[in-house]
Amino acid sequence: MTGGPLARLGTWTATHRRWVFGIWALLVIGLGAAAPTVFSSLAGAGWQANGSESVAVRELAQQHFGGNASSAVQVVIHSDTESMASPSVAHVVDEITGIASGDPRFGAVIAPQPGMTISPDGHTGIAIIGAAADPDDMVRAVDEHKETLTGLSGNGIEVYPTGASALWSDFNEANHTAMISAEMVSWPITLAIMIVAFGSIVAAGLPLLLTIAGLVTSAGGLVLLNTVTPISVWAMNFAMMFALALGIDYALFIVSRFRAAVTAHDSPRHAVAETMDTAGKAVLLSGLTVLVSLSAVLLVPAPAVRTMAIGIMVAVAFVLAATLTLLPAVLSALGTKVDAGTLPWARGQQHRSPVFARWGRLLHRHPWPFALGSLAVLIALALPAIGIKVAMPSIGVVPDDAPVRQGYAVVAEAMGPGAPGALQIVVPQADAATTASAAAQVPGIAMVTPPQQATDGSGHVLLQSIPDVDPSDPQMSTILSTLRDDLPATALVGGAPAENIDLQQALDDWFPIIVAVILTLGFLLLLVALRAPLIALLGTLVSLLSTAAAFGVARLIFQDGHGASLLGIDPQGFLDGWGPVFFFAMIFAIAMDYTVFLLATAKEHYEHTGDPHHAQINGLAYSGRIIFAAAAVMVAVFFTFALADPLPPKEMGIILGVAVLLDATLIRLVLLPVLLRITGHAAWWSPRWLDRMLPAISFGH
Repeated sequence: MTGGPLARLGTWTATHRRWVFGIWALLVIGLGAAAPTVFSSLAGAGWQANGSESVAVRELAQQHFGGNASSAVQVVIHSDTESMASPSVAHVVDEITGIASGDPRFGAVIAPQPGMTISPDGHTGIAIIGAAADPDDMVRAVDEHKETLTGLSGNGIEVYPTGASALWSDFNEANHTAMISAEMVSWPITLAIMIVAFGSIVAAGLPLLLTIAGLVTSAGGLVLLNTVTPISVWAMNFAMMFALALGIDYALFIVSRFRAAVTAHDSPRHAVAETMDTAGKAVLLSGLTVLVSLSAVLLVPAPAVRTMAIGIMVAVAFVLAATLTLLPAVLSALGTKVDAGTLPWARGQQHRSPVFARWGRLLHRHPWPFALGSLAVLIALALPAIGIKVAMPSIGVVPDDAPVRQGYAVVAEAMGPGAPGALQIVVPQADAATTASAAAQVPGIAMVTPPQQATDGSGHVLLQSIPDVDPSDPQMSTILSTLRDDLPATALVGGAPAENIDLQQALDDWFPIIVAVILTLGFLLLLVALRAPLIALLGTLVSLLSTAAAFGVARLIFQDGHGASLLGIDPQGFLDGWGPVFFFAMIFAIAMDYTVFLLATAKEHYEHTGDPHHAQINGLAYSGRIIFAAAAVMVAVFFTFALADPLPPKEMGIILGVAVLLDATLIRLVLLPVLLRITGHAAWWSPRWLDRMLPAISFGH
């Protein structure tokens, strides 16, 4: 049987399946050995804007001021009966010093200081453990020692490790626990949906086995990659969810096509070749679209954001590789046994769905009512996105019983709402007095602490400016901007709140650029795949609708609080700052995934018949059930994350789940087929000069 490169790849995997099984066994065992350490190995920080003023302040504070930087550990000590000058508190400080001295990642301990880190009533103080390592290692250090530090509580004295490093430690732990719990719920739901979709236990189990292989190898790959460059632990959190959803999508498309092909050919090898030449081509193009969309996020100069994208890309690459090599080998070995365990009601089930064929004919007869109806719903849901607000997560995303939140609350009550988020100012000694005076005059600054001299004699001093508002208050941005404008040019302003604001500004600045890059690359990939500029453009534009509608729903829930109580959500009044950049890339990637499946199937039938109406109806008849089942799996996977307690997994699950639900139902199964009907031959037309430029890609066989 002749065919393109993917058909030849399918033939090779079918005839050399022992080699394929052996290679994948080595990959799974070899990389799988590192997989269990993925969450303890990966980086816990990285939420910063590289090159920003706040990062420069943190580095100067760590270098010249004994590690009293934003990444230092602030150990809150509180007692209703003892003052900070009591022997009992001094003993606790000595214990903290002993813990810090046993770990080279910790610097010197600065005991609570009157007028600086002791509350006016004398019953609350902050001992600062200096940062002697980078932010990622500081988070790991807190991971290892926070229970010991919290365990110093007793005899009427409460001890809580707080600060940015402790925040990320508790934040990452809560989110990891939530993600694992959600995965455990999503797997059985996913299997049940696929059994319904395939009607066969064997066929339904293949996508899950494939995805497990992809996830295990990608986890091990991230551990190895982390030895070269720090990879955020959030990379694996996202990768687990996204790879599960996409891996099942790809396997559904391949397995469904193989089941039809194996009954029409004299050998499983030929069926695999046909499957890879058609569905395999669509899967490869879909995977490339996902990778290209996520690669645009690498433009953001923030380590955590970049490595989150890298994590998903690594997972997608492994899942894609397994789909195009391991799955064809398994299918060739199974042959007609792929339908083993067929349920009684599914016997005789055909690749071409009569239900979606009837739906395609209905859309063909009445295109305009369906087009206008779906557009009206999508636009109505998208309009609220115009007023969306974004900011970095507040302390509210950490569980109530987390030590960092308890310590945060104690400090805020004893020292004022801005005390947990002091702004740090590094300035030469000569400008210290002028800087302190100017900072004290800035509206929103409650107090400026006495200058701290550099420990290495560099001639710098460090000032702490305590705002009179909570670190997540919108006024914090104005306070920071005013400080930077009013202080001498030699003064640099940083601190944990400033790092969040600088990162948010970088995300905001890069967002329109990333959108433009993703749209352009998405259109070019569709153009190359389909060789049809009009439908490639329409397919790209309608993908924006589901994205905008998902953000509109996100604003209604997470910003305005509509339905929040039903979902167990305490709204922050804004969307998490990394959401627009990352969710846009992810939603657009998923939307283009379905676009490729539908349009590739329609293009295959157009190449056979030259009839656009036949292509529209059969495009739905042959891909509709797969898109519907794949969307059901994705929605189930994403919505299980909405069951988590921390807000970020809820936000992620609901936004992505709503996006897939809207995209599959209103766009891929309604609006895009209707556009094929309305545009007719024009959908597939291409000028000759463009044909000569583009590679010859055919979905026929």
